Amino acid sequence: PDHVQRLLATRECSGCNLSNANLKGAYLVGADLRNANLQGANLSEANLEGADLTGASLRNANLNRAFLT
Repeated sequence: PDHVQRLLATRECSGCNLSNANLKGAYLVGADLRNANLQGANLSEANLEGADLTGASLRNANLNRAFLT
């Protein structure tokens, strides 16, 4: 939960453990998610435009209708 709060407040969470986090509809434009663990996270309808997902693990993450550019 601390990592989720940090991400939502600062959009910086490099290396964070966000596995199974509920981030549905989250505004994460330009977020630093390098090497983050997003396995099983709910990112449906999230705005990840310009987010850095380099090295992030997205296995089984829900990206339904997420905005990724």
